[in-house]
Amino acid sequence: MNGYNFTERVRKVLMRAREQAIALRHEYVGTEHLLLGVGEGGGVAEAALTNLGIDLNLLREEVLKVVKPGPADSTVSAAAASGGLLGAIADTIGLRHDRDLPYTSRAKKVLELAMREARDLNHSYVGTEHLLIGLMREERGIAAQVLTSMGLAANGVRDEVIRLLGTELPAGDQAVASEKPPTARRPDMEAAITLVVEHPDGRIEARKFRRAGDAVSFLKSMEL
Repeated sequence: MNGYNFTERVRKVLMRAREQAIALRHEYVGTEHLLLGVGEGGGVAEAALTNLGIDLNLLREEVLKVVKPGPADSTVSAAAASGGLLGAIADTIGLRHDRDLPYTSRAKKVLELAMREARDLNHSYVGTEHLLIGLMREERGIAAQVLTSMGLAANGVRDEVIRLLGTELPAGDQAVASEKPPTARRPDMEAAITLVVEHPDGRIEARKFRRAGDAVSFLKSMEL
């Protein structure tokens, strides 16, 4: 993949995850730090967690029960900026630092799964919702273990995300600019379309359709 269409909220989540790692005197960014970032990132992920009965303050407490701070004399020395996938992401979304912490293999996997989830849903961006699903899909990291212990399952999280996206996407979760062309959409996964219809009696009505085919059928019925 040559482009990474990360939302502004995901940028903030990744930056917050790094800050959490430093605050805990860890020399890496793991799934636990990503989850702490997601819990403070707002957007669809936070809404999904709340709707699924997760108290975000309790979520943080549960993570910190498992994750212990590093030694007080830790220098939290930064490794060289990551190369490969993580380096490409960092360059694209502006996360390069003079000092950078390496991502664990599980955290890298989460990002890969988030991008895969976005692709599977035919989304042209990676949002906090995809990151949350990626944390669950990874299964073996601390984040997945904590979320599972609180009663969540990957499919349940995904279903709630899809339900939320079927209503309204928070304005702050719009995709950042990217040179990557939009992914072709399958006929059954097209974007919602809103038609403004003027009736013969002068009434103006806005009709929203989940698929372009439904909008076309409606227009044809108006012509009858």
